Amino acid sequence: MSDNNASPATARPPSALKHPGFRIFFICVALVMTADFGEHVISYWVIFKQFQSTWLGGFAVISHWLPFLLLSIPSGALSDRFDTRRVIQCGMGVFICVSLAWGVLFYTGKLQMWHACVLLVIHGLAGVLWNPATQLLLYDMVGPTQLPSAVRLVATARNLGMLAGPAVGTVLLALGPDVGIFINALIYLPMILWLWKAPYGPRFRQGAQQPQRAVRGLADIVETLQVVRSNPTLLSMMLLAGGASLFIGNAYQAQMPLLAHDLGHGRADATYSMLIGADAFGAILAAVVLESRGFLKLTPRTALVLAMIWCIALAGFALSTIYPIAVALLVVAGFMELSFNSMAQALVQLNAPTQMRGRIVGVFVMSALGMRTFSGVTVGVIGAFIGVHYSIALFACVLLAGLILLFWTVVRRASQ
Repeated sequence: MSDNNASPATARPPSALKHPGFRIFFICVALVMTADFGEHVISYWVIFKQFQSTWLGGFAVISHWLPFLLLSIPSGALSDRFDTRRVIQCGMGVFICVSLAWGVLFYTGKLQMWHACVLLVIHGLAGVLWNPATQLLLYDMVGPTQLPSAVRLVATARNLGMLAGPAVGTVLLALGPDVGIFINALIYLPMILWLWKAPYGPRFRQGAQQPQRAVRGLADIVETLQVVRSNPTLLSMMLLAGGASLFIGNAYQAQMPLLAHDLGHGRADATYSMLIGADAFGAILAAVVLESRGFLKLTPRTALVLAMIWCIALAGFALSTIYPIAVALLVVAGFMELSFNSMAQALVQLNAPTQMRGRIVGVFVMSALGMRTFSGVTVGVIGAFIGVHYSIALFACVLLAGLILLFWTVVRRASQ
């Protein structure tokens, strides 16, 4: 499939923010991510203080991403079969139940390590439940023309939540971990309440409705992977998302205290916060620029080029010894990451067969998020042997080489 057929529209459509329903959904997503990261701040602080366990900290990361690797396709199949609003509401309900369970255990002082492990796993399951359904709801909400804008803006809402969540969690923690996490649970409610009557989803689609189909487990997974393999655009975007997550992902964020220390800014002050937030700032900047200018063409080639620049920026950051340059490169990395990830996600939805869009999105979520399960090995474990700076730079270069090969393959196929 040529790049010229990747998007159904050549003229730049209006921003999805002009859609009244999407504006509310944008705020709800930002609130959900704020609550998610606020819960992390409170629960991680308590379990670290109580157990002082490095193993439990590692388990928290694995339990967060592993469900995306194992269950994204089944979750997408559920979104094909059921009302996406209700699937998202179920995810929010699980998030609330986990927060309330943390609060009860904090209040009673009966928290044990196995409690923490169970709750961390359930929290991860809630994450994989609502993610594919969210993407499908976007398609129903704004349609294919405004979908690239909507995907980009939802990614921005997530970044806003990632910035606000730690601050909110810190403030709530000052009230006491039990009281704080009870209050934090309330932040999920706007999404649940708005979706109750939101006029989007299968029931409100125009034209003939697709017949409901049963969820078939392993057969769904096999069929979906075969469809992805046969579609060059889908396959290239899955490889892009999976490679970026496998080799780098966001594992360098966990290494930021060490990286900041080596740059001479390892204390918990404004300079450290600036380094931590540079990625998210770059992502938000990308959304503002792309929404106002829209100069990037929606094609697999563009997404791959942006990802290549991301690799170069991260490699430069890892090897930089000058603080302002390191911050600037992280801003560039954040800009490029939001740009290529949102573009890849939009291309996947636009090229997915209607009757299995949820499962196709599930494959993308598995690639983009599930593969992050292993990025701790590439960046962290190998970094323990060769140094974190060198491990980030090494795998950024490995990914860059793979992306160049993939780009060449896409260009060659488009010319045929």
